[in-house]
Amino acid sequence: MAGHSKYKNIMYRKGAQDKKRSALFSKLSREITVAAKMGLPDPEANARLRAAVIAARAQSMPKDNIQRSIDKAAGADAENYEEIRYEGFGPGGVAIIVEALTDNRNRTATNVRTAFSKNGGNLGAGGSVSHGFERLGLIEYPATVGDDEKVLEAAIEAGADDVESDEDGHRIWTSIDTLHEVAKALEPMLGEGEGAKLAWRPSIEVEVRGEDAQQLLKLLDALEEDDDVQTVWGNEKVPDEELANLA
Repeated sequence: MAGHSKYKNIMYRKGAQDKKRSALFSKLSREITVAAKMGLPDPEANARLRAAVIAARAQSMPKDNIQRSIDKAAGADAENYEEIRYEGFGPGGVAIIVEALTDNRNRTATNVRTAFSKNGGNLGAGGSVSHGFERLGLIEYPATVGDDEKVLEAAIEAGADDVESDEDGHRIWTSIDTLHEVAKALEPMLGEGEGAKLAWRPSIEVEVRGEDAQQLLKLLDALEEDDDVQTVWGNEKVPDEELANLA
C-alpha cells in the first residue's frame, strides 16, 4: 500500500462547510434519517447508519440531534428522500460527481444545472464522468491519531487496500464490501474515525491553476451549499500555492 498525499483540496473545501454548521447539520441529519429508514434504527446493526452517526459525531453534532434524526425515520411524517447522482465537467476539464438526497427531483436538478452553468461548468449525462473514478470505501482519521507508519501498520492489519497521509490527516481506502469490517477493526488501534463512507476516487487527476482554479472552487462551493447536495467529488488537483492565493 502506498502512503502518497492527495485530496488536500477536499480538506480546503471543508472549510466552507464549517462556516455554515447549521446547514451541515441539516445534511447530516438527512443522511441519518434516510439510513435509519432503509434499515434497522440501530447503528450497530445498520452499517450505513453507523457511518452517518460517526460522521455527525466528527462534526460535533449533539447526541440529541442524532437521536431525533434516527427517531424521525419511524415517524409517519418522515419525508421520502430520493438518492440522485449528477455528473459533469468544471473549469479546466475537471470531472465532477454530485450526490444528492432530495424530496423534489426537479428542484435539485435545476439547482445543480444552474450551479454548473453559472460557474464555467457543464452538466453531463449519467455515466459521463464516473467511468474515470473507482467506487471505494473511505475511512478518515485526523493527523493527530498518529504518524504515517502507525496508521499504515494499523490499516494493513485491519485489511485495508491503501493509505494516503499528509498534514491534513489520513485517508484509508477499502473495497466497498469490506468498508465497515475494516472500520471496526481499526477502532481498537486508532479509535473511532471521522467518517466511514462510500467514495469516488479518481483514476487520473487534472491540475488546475489561475482563473480555472478560482472558478472551479466557486463551482464546488455553490454545489456544496445547496441543501439537497450531500457530497461532491472531483478529480481536480489544485497546487498548494494556488490554494494559498485563493484562501
